[in-house]
Amino acid sequence: MNTTSTTPYSTLFLSPQDVATIVRRTGLKATLQGMATYLQQDFLRWNSFDKSPRLAAHSPDGVIELMPIADTKTFTFKYVNGHPKNTARGLPTVMAFGVLADVASGYPLLVSELTLTTALRTAATSALAARTLARPNSRVMALVGNGAQSEFQAMAFHHLVGINEIRLFDVDAQATAKLVRNLQNNPDAASLRLVPCTSVAEAVRGADIVTTVTADKTNATIITPDLLEPGMHVNGVGGDCPGKTELHADVLRAAKVFVEYEPQTRIEGDLQQMDASFAVTELWQVLSGQAVGRESADQITLFDSVGFALEDFSALRFVHDQAQALRLGADVALIPALDDPKDLYQLVRPTAELRTTRSTSNAASTPQALQTALA
Repeated sequence: MNTTSTTPYSTLFLSPQDVATIVRRTGLKATLQGMATYLQQDFLRWNSFDKSPRLAAHSPDGVIELMPIADTKTFTFKYVNGHPKNTARGLPTVMAFGVLADVASGYPLLVSELTLTTALRTAATSALAARTLARPNSRVMALVGNGAQSEFQAMAFHHLVGINEIRLFDVDAQATAKLVRNLQNNPDAASLRLVPCTSVAEAVRGADIVTTVTADKTNATIITPDLLEPGMHVNGVGGDCPGKTELHADVLRAAKVFVEYEPQTRIEGDLQQMDASFAVTELWQVLSGQAVGRESADQITLFDSVGFALEDFSALRFVHDQAQALRLGADVALIPALDDPKDLYQLVRPTAELRTTRSTSNAASTPQALQTALA
């Protein structure tokens, strides 16, 4: 086990194994609950953040994105891709890492994996939205798309929303079998009933909540208006870049639609099918009481989730705090340590040696002091 050192000039690095250890030690249920708490805290101070849509580089096979956001103390960004054909290459469809930095100095305090963490924060965000928008007595969910994020969605809805039956469908039957196998072997899912289905219609019929989390980069219509039932809540997760949708446009017209950050969702979400006058409500407004969520038991609600940088900000805060509490991670010398901060050339002088620490006279301005100030 790695432990954090007291070396002042280094950045904490969290590997996938470190984040997995956080989940194992904390428990998946408590991890999801903790992440949802951090998410709600940050959504409730929405206006404190400098926000922008993410920067994306699109290709025929996928997308690579940068997702920055900052408040007055902390800056974060995430690098993330989405390449559905990656599984044939032995790579995950989604791969990500992120940075948490101190605004006052610009010093990077944390570099972390975000592939596993993104799955956790996406599931926690879905559950937070459903707790806010779905009918309180929702107990049955359809889960369409049983790939890498499906177990996390299932467990978040089971533990945070109260779902006790999940109806599963994927065009790849092996993906559904994988999901069933993983959850059947998890004692925390012992009371969760899993029902594999042979079609989207079979999975959706009678569901209180419908979650779609598919990967193909195509304008799909997985959910059509004839599948909707009064009072249903739709959690659309997979439609998250231009040219990639999961819902028929008439599904949006039939529902009251909620989004994370409207300027981004209009570009990337299922909302991209609608014109600029189509009305939506941002989730933070409902959480803060500034807007009404569900208006009746029979109303159909839709969370058009594309993933927003605020969620990664919350997730990075959470794993940073947990890593420090559990003494996980390793310090890395990402930034050069200089005796004279104005003399970068000292690193390449023929007779110079790379120094690993600065003089003790600079200790008051070290990143260790910055981390203490941010705690």
